[in-house]
Amino acid sequence: MGEPDQQAFQEVNQNSPEAIPVQMRQIEGREWWLWGFAVAVTLALTLGIVSFTFPWFHFEADSSYWFDLREWVRGLAGLVLLFDVYTVYQHFQLQSIRRQLAERDQLFQLISENAADMIALVDSEGRRLYNSPAYEKVLGYSAEDLKNTSSFDQIHPDDRPRVLQAAEKARSSGQGERVEYRILHKDGSWRTLESTASAIRNAKGQTEKLVIVNRDITERKRAEELLVHNAFHDGLTNLPNRALFLDRLQHALTLSKKHSNYMFAVLLIDVDEFKVINDSLGHTAGDELLIQIGRRLTESVRRADTVSRPRVTGVVEKSANEGTLARLGGDEFTILLDDIRDPIEAVRVAERVQAELTPPFMVNGQEVVISASIGIASSTTPHTQAEDLVRDADIAMYRAKRTGKARCEVFDTAMHANAVKRLRLETDLRKALDQGEFRVYYQPIVSLQTGRIVGFEALSRWQRPEGVVPPIDFIPVAEETGLIIPINRQLRLEACRQVMAWQNQFPANPPLTMSMNITAKEFAQPDLASEIGKTIEQTGIDPACLRLEIVETIAMGDAEKSGKVLSQLKGLGVHLSIDDFGTGYSSLSRLRRIPVDTLKIDRVFIMNMDTDPENQEIVRVIITLAHNLGLKVVAEGAETEAHVKQLQQLNCEQAQGYFFSRPADEKAMTQLLAASPGVRSAAASV
Repeated sequence: MGEPDQQAFQEVNQNSPEAIPVQMRQIEGREWWLWGFAVAVTLALTLGIVSFTFPWFHFEADSSYWFDLREWVRGLAGLVLLFDVYTVYQHFQLQSIRRQLAERDQLFQLISENAADMIALVDSEGRRLYNSPAYEKVLGYSAEDLKNTSSFDQIHPDDRPRVLQAAEKARSSGQGERVEYRILHKDGSWRTLESTASAIRNAKGQTEKLVIVNRDITERKRAEELLVHNAFHDGLTNLPNRALFLDRLQHALTLSKKHSNYMFAVLLIDVDEFKVINDSLGHTAGDELLIQIGRRLTESVRRADTVSRPRVTGVVEKSANEGTLARLGGDEFTILLDDIRDPIEAVRVAERVQAELTPPFMVNGQEVVISASIGIASSTTPHTQAEDLVRDADIAMYRAKRTGKARCEVFDTAMHANAVKRLRLETDLRKALDQGEFRVYYQPIVSLQTGRIVGFEALSRWQRPEGVVPPIDFIPVAEETGLIIPINRQLRLEACRQVMAWQNQFPANPPLTMSMNITAKEFAQPDLASEIGKTIEQTGIDPACLRLEIVETIAMGDAEKSGKVLSQLKGLGVHLSIDDFGTGYSSLSRLRRIPVDTLKIDRVFIMNMDTDPENQEIVRVIITLAHNLGLKVVAEGAETEAHVKQLQQLNCEQAQGYFFSRPADEKAMTQLLAASPGVRSAAASV
């Protein structure tokens, strides 16, 4: 309680309904003493005066006798007058004390009847002697309701021992400790009170009664509980958040170290392509979808027979779904499967979760179908920290995504080693970008009609101190992390400057061209056309000499989005090529509508066309299709003279591959250009 409440409590202690009668009895005793003393003095004076009439006081009536008698009478009269004055003075003193007591009694009435806090007076047995009107305002009980009940009757049974202990301490020490407890409201609900007791002692110093001041702190406690709840629960789904989940997981991990037969598992659930849903339907719809996912997962966990089934001695039982399901953030959810019999149970629960998420969700009147990738980590691990287990589940989840999505993967030590290797690779990639370790290699593109080099494809190579890193080892990671964007930005600048230098050194008609790949991450950038436009402006390259290659799956993906981006790029004046054609899911009707100039046949068809008739037929169909659509064809992977002759027979315009040259730096390519037009024979030694 605050300082004003302590002052009010002191006033109540001094002016309680029991303290005031004690003071009144003291005043009454003082009055009786005063009037008794007055009567005794009056009788003594009267007796003294009357004694002059007694026979033995009869002397001769000479002048001295009467003189002495008069002096005696005057003296007695003076004493009576002084006594009367003293009596009147004492009377006024008593009246003043009565007025003070009346004022204090009135003050007590004002405090007790108008105070928001409840004031009670109880005897040593806990019987109610007085309850302020606030009891009825706060708890609904009238004075009549409380008259025949003990002060402990409405206290919650679990809290009574603490209240009794505090009351006993107040009786022994005179001042009780502040105590919080629950008390029953007349409507059947429970309220929380904060209480302080003070003792009233008798003349012997014994505690006869207790004055108790109670404050209703129910709303404050609810606010505190809400703050605690919000600190450990997700504001959107109301599920436990990362902090609470890690706390429960740490408890389970500690328990597994103490009990060898105690097992648990962690499931990390990530919604596949949730960003697409967010971008297409909006963040409000995305939030609504997350809420519905949380509800389905909750129901799924509640039905899981492997959840919350304590079987290990010493494990405290907890209600189903308590702390087992949580939202870590974004579209990631976690489930703690507590006390499982076998790790395979975690896989079964994961499959059930995926089945629960399969039916469409209704979001803003629209059906939304989702899938989820799930990573599983079990307690059969040497880890001692909860964060490490979540990391393992996260690694397994990402493996599930990389291997096709909508599936689950169980973490193993090999995953951890690969994850550490990948993390190291990501770190090294960032350092390499800062330190300028990326080099541009070039592979020539040759005209199959003239045998001359007509252009080059620019390729990134990572030149580390210990050697060149193969593209397959770092390009996928660079693409996933987004580092491919600054890497390719650097490649475009250098490649455009280089082809302009070759054009000046080796003039041709038409001039040499430069091809470069546009990755999925770059294609998704809204400012892609603007970035390439800046490169053209900075280098001064003729846009017609720039060939941008986009893989088939990207170009034929989202019709509206890809068509818009391709149109923006085409507006720059560059040529567009569909890369790796034949490996995707091209629609012939869409192929006619997109603004591309060239098809590049994937190397997988070219490499086997001399030994596989089916591949040769596929290549023939692609070349015929492209020519019918007015497109040129470039064949990748031409490694033998047989490949080149077959492509010439099929009227393929251009080719690139190891038969002409492996990718190499600008010096090697300059030498190759200088040796043209005998490029085919000169390239064999490169």
